[in-house]
Amino acid sequence: MTSRKETPQTDLKIGFAGLGVMGEPICRNILQKSGAAMQVFDLSPAPVARLAELGATPAPNIAAMVAEVDILFLSLPGGKQVDSVVRGEILPAARAGLLVVDTSTSPVGLTRELSEELAAKGVRFADAPVARTRQAAEDGTLSIMVGGSSEDFATLRPLLAHAATDITHCGPVGCGQVVKILNNMVLFETVVALSEALTLGRAAGVDAELLFDTLSKGSADSFALRNHGMKAMLPDTFPEGAFPTNYALKDVSYALDLATLTGFKAHGAELARSRMEKARDAGLDNAYFPALIRVMDRAQ
Repeated sequence: MTSRKETPQTDLKIGFAGLGVMGEPICRNILQKSGAAMQVFDLSPAPVARLAELGATPAPNIAAMVAEVDILFLSLPGGKQVDSVVRGEILPAARAGLLVVDTSTSPVGLTRELSEELAAKGVRFADAPVARTRQAAEDGTLSIMVGGSSEDFATLRPLLAHAATDITHCGPVGCGQVVKILNNMVLFETVVALSEALTLGRAAGVDAELLFDTLSKGSADSFALRNHGMKAMLPDTFPEGAFPTNYALKDVSYALDLATLTGFKAHGAELARSRMEKARDAGLDNAYFPALIRVMDRAQ
């Protein structure tokens, strides 16, 4: 008899809800590479139509997918939307044996609460938030951090491998969110540091491009420097449609919630939040979040 973790991908029925900037390419990679039957749903008809052209079946709503699929992936803007979808659409239609996988970035406490509520109806849950850029989502080179049982991780890993090059089992439910939230917290704090370095360097007469290039050759080198610093801060280009200030504020709030949950202060995250709030208040709420460099304070 075939166990869940031995089930061939082509025998699985998969649902995918949330086809935004990251969700659509993740869904497309799994659809095209796994050979599994896939249903898709989004409030916007355009990504649904694009995936239907590749062989996906449009679903009328999320509850309809809950009734039919083996695994339901969610890729939503944040915890508020995940809460609404799980409690408002998945739980009322819950079917024992379903595995719900949240690839969104959501609060740790909420993730564990929803897992318990789903478990009461026989539904398994795993958190699998994703890291890296939109281009990485397109290329299938994301990093995915998974919280869930070992059995569910074994089921999910072959599917996630179609969208990611690095897949880490971080522990039980919620631990994927912990690692993702801390990943983003470190990124935000690093971007704040880069904004200060660039502003101070320019003010002191050092060429900005030379500064960042030289930092990249020393111990200050980082993903944030090479991507957020060199590709956004140096050319002063912060497009809408990339990871915006509002989304970054949401994620840093999750880090501060985690600090409260664990009983510690996160001073660096508090600083990052204040800088992002200042950028938001300056009208940069939808701009790519390294735009916070534009609101550097001058000494009085």
